[in-house]
Amino acid sequence: MANIFPFQPYRYTSQAGPLQNLVTQPYDKISPAMQRHYLEASPYNLVRVILGPRKPGDNESENVYTRATRTMQEWISSGVWARDAAPGMFAYFQEFVVPDTGERLVRKGFIALGQVEEYAAGIVFRHEQTLSGPKKDRMELLKHTRTHFEPIFMLYPDPSGAIDALLDEAAAAPPIAEVTDEYGAIHRMWKVGAGAQIQQLMADKKLLIADGHHRYETAMAFQRDHPHLPGASRMIMAFVNMHSAGLKILATHRLVSGVDTAGFLAAASRDFEVREIASLDYLKAAWAASGDRSIIGAAIGDKLYQLEDRTAPHGALNVLGALDVRILHEGLLGKALGIGEEAVRDEKHLRYIRGIDLAVEEVRKGAAQIAFLLKPTSVRQVADTSFSGGVMPQKSTDFYPKLLSGMVMYKLD
Repeated sequence: MANIFPFQPYRYTSQAGPLQNLVTQPYDKISPAMQRHYLEASPYNLVRVILGPRKPGDNESENVYTRATRTMQEWISSGVWARDAAPGMFAYFQEFVVPDTGERLVRKGFIALGQVEEYAAGIVFRHEQTLSGPKKDRMELLKHTRTHFEPIFMLYPDPSGAIDALLDEAAAAPPIAEVTDEYGAIHRMWKVGAGAQIQQLMADKKLLIADGHHRYETAMAFQRDHPHLPGASRMIMAFVNMHSAGLKILATHRLVSGVDTAGFLAAASRDFEVREIASLDYLKAAWAASGDRSIIGAAIGDKLYQLEDRTAPHGALNVLGALDVRILHEGLLGKALGIGEEAVRDEKHLRYIRGIDLAVEEVRKGAAQIAFLLKPTSVRQVADTSFSGGVMPQKSTDFYPKLLSGMVMYKLD
């Protein structure tokens, strides 16, 4: 049973200036250059709290986490943040253009508090493994601030679209917040009047974490450590129907450098049918017609190749979790190139890139030896893997666009 609740979030007030200068991408997507941009955009930009700059003299009493707490408290006391007068849920729509295809879509979801459940309860499911470093960092921030600043991204199954219909009703009014992010996605938010109906419709749903595994597991650990703290058992979640037409996963392509690639094609041909192809359009057409067959593209020098896996039986893609990304990592990176799991974890010889044309260009200009080109993982593959208790290799999914941080904040006490 998925338990969700309305809440009284803290939100930026008009005193803080344009919302455009205040919100950020999720903390783990903020590069050093983005951090500098956010810091320059406004003295009230959320990056000062969720990913503030570290200083040479930092110690136990003065550090990035104590500064985040102090900054947050100053913003509340000065009126930069204010708490909503009444509890509510919030429709959250994102209008965007899909990279590579140019298709314009709207992803519809809603923001509420969700109960933090242990995975063993069979209510919340993951699709990725997590790393200890990010969880330690997020735990320190949560322990100091006792606040959730960013919603995690949850999927739920609703083939009938009953909840989306209620969100559309809310979206008929002018939004209470609207902002365009640095990638051109337009984010709009409305308060929902049908919260009780949404609670009832969500009650029988299983939930799948799309993005935010580290923050979710941090919240689980914090709840265990603070069983009597009011509010510790809940966190902000953005819920999106996994059957929504606006839900898109982008492919994350792999760039290989610094390895001996001379015998790669011969080694790959032991498990793959290797075929030189004329263009990326040919590869995209093969993907469209592939069904359950695993086809991976490769750019080497000025040539393009199509590699079709011969080891997995047809129909195994979802049943056995033989995802393209797993076949790539095991059959091509591992067996054919000798890049093992530890090297992949350390991103040794391996870089990740979004955009098929950009990936090929990296090889053409000599910045990479091989670009491995992947068809996007489908929502169905993610769901089948997760609900059966499996996990995917890292960088298997790229849900686009990301949820903005700073639209709503939840203070535990």
